[in-house]
Amino acid sequence: MKAIVLSQYGTSNVLQLREVDTPVPDDDEVLVNVRATAVNDWDWCLMRGAPFYIRLLCGLRKPNISILGAEIAGLVEKVGKNVTRLQPGDAVYGDISECGFGGFAEYVCVPATALALKPDSMTFAEAAALPHAGMLALQGLREAQLQPEQTVLINGAGGGVGTLGVQIANDMGSTDVTGVDHSNKLAMMRSSGFVYTIDYTQTDFTQLEQRYDVILDAKTDRSVFEYLKALNPGGAYVTVGGATGRLLQTLLMGPIIHRLFGKRVRLVSLKPNQDLDYINRLFEAHQLEPVIDGPYPLSQVPELIQYFGEGQHKGKVVISVT
Repeated sequence: MKAIVLSQYGTSNVLQLREVDTPVPDDDEVLVNVRATAVNDWDWCLMRGAPFYIRLLCGLRKPNISILGAEIAGLVEKVGKNVTRLQPGDAVYGDISECGFGGFAEYVCVPATALALKPDSMTFAEAAALPHAGMLALQGLREAQLQPEQTVLINGAGGGVGTLGVQIANDMGSTDVTGVDHSNKLAMMRSSGFVYTIDYTQTDFTQLEQRYDVILDAKTDRSVFEYLKALNPGGAYVTVGGATGRLLQTLLMGPIIHRLFGKRVRLVSLKPNQDLDYINRLFEAHQLEPVIDGPYPLSQVPELIQYFGEGQHKGKVVISVT
């Protein structure tokens, strides 16, 4: 089979399209013929071996993960002898970041429990765009305890988390959602459902008079104390990703901030695939539509990871594998 192989840490030129052996499923696994996959922050970090904790998890000098790709959508090709929930021919999708990755290939073996059945009305490209960013957005808003009619700001809103998060917030009853990102993404963000948009290169939203009940942060590139200024009394700040130092600050300072200021500060610990039934329901009700950048061919994965890392993408960067 064809796969994008990572043999050492570095820039996009360390990734190569190669022919490798097709994997064989274990007793509790299924072999998936990957039809579509997507790029996310795992791929950007694993390719570079940065931040440093990536090397602690995945190999100090060279990666012990040879094929990246955390989100897949495809058809079940074979099932292990203990698998009863899925059958060959089933259309499935899921986040496989806790199963060894492997999405940037024509086939991958994963535990059957890591996959959900794909609705017939959902394309493979749409399915690949949903599991990771969708879970981050949903679990982040739930962690914030978002209530109907509350105001929401999403920072880093032009990527997968933001463009799905605004639609999920609408489903939860918030019709007043503001998105912050670069000017070249604002038109797309408005078409995704944002009522207000802010170009961060021109305006610092923490310095405005406007305050929010919930801030969902997909960027996290400044001190948590700066975000507090933009929260209403009793409001919640939730981060789903960003600079390691800032994430640690959020984790450590959360209880102190709540005690001193009465505002909630949370770092989401992702539970992959936990709420895909909710995503399916919202999609089938035509209340959730992923923004897809692509789809691109598998051969372009190296430059697409660089493109993602530079923050140029709009929505989810999706790859059509077959």
